[in-house]
Amino acid sequence: MTTVGLTLPQLGPVVSAALVRDFAQQADQMGFDHLWVQDHFLYALRQAGDYGGSATEQPEVYRTVWSATELLAAVATWAERMTLGTSILVAGNHWPAQLANQLATVDGLSGGRLDVVGLSVGWSVEEHRAVGVDPRTRGRRIDDFVPALRACWGPDPVEYHGDFFDIGPAVMQPKPARTPKLMSGMYSEPGLARTARDYDLWNPGSMPIAMVVDKLGELNERRPSDKQPLGAIYRLAQQSTSGKRLSVDEMATRVQECAAAGLDGVIVETNFCSEIGSSADWLTVLADLAPVVEAARHTDPSDEATTR
Repeated sequence: MTTVGLTLPQLGPVVSAALVRDFAQQADQMGFDHLWVQDHFLYALRQAGDYGGSATEQPEVYRTVWSATELLAAVATWAERMTLGTSILVAGNHWPAQLANQLATVDGLSGGRLDVVGLSVGWSVEEHRAVGVDPRTRGRRIDDFVPALRACWGPDPVEYHGDFFDIGPAVMQPKPARTPKLMSGMYSEPGLARTARDYDLWNPGSMPIAMVVDKLGELNERRPSDKQPLGAIYRLAQQSTSGKRLSVDEMATRVQECAAAGLDGVIVETNFCSEIGSSADWLTVLADLAPVVEAARHTDPSDEATTR
């Protein structure tokens, strides 16, 4: 069955600990399946390159961003049922050994509910420079990052020696209760090649579902024969960063299309909704999404079988 989750309140000046706790607990009661964080930490006043590859400036809401792993750790103790994931962490903002420990800690705090770790190369030149990473190495660095991260979650003694990372031999504890699935947030041709080779899931968004299914089929044709088929968790924004808006009914239809196509899940994004100006607005937007969480539950199984 296709699952449905939510991005947490993370962007903008109205986010608070009380709001995130109330949002997570309300989402849990409504029956959503998972909660997600994204990963940025500064708003560049002089931006090199395009935001997300498509806009000259970041949306204003990015002037305030709560940190991904710390936010997820708090939510791990506030919501007791839903699984947790990252969509998407920028590899250049992190170092695999430290990130492995941070995420294993989140998993421990949640009782083993860290399910998916999303990773991508990122777009922000300024963020890479701020953490001492050469943005020109983004592709080669993530190629080394993924096996290093997996090694840190493997049996002790941990040891990994690559082009960018030199780890161990060492003992690294805690470990996740089960190794999280890795999800790619990449769309370029080199990124898609990495996705087919190294990841468990792909995180498409915006594109028509039929296009997602076609692309997923292409990626699985390129996938190593010893790996399980690549899955997909679709990202669905109620309001896009460009201002394009979907009604709740349109979102519910999109979720049904994802379910009929046999996609693994849907992440609903509401951080960019222009009507949010207070904590109460956040919770109202969430309450109005009840038809979306129900949509996947009422997909005709024969439709799903036909789509597959």
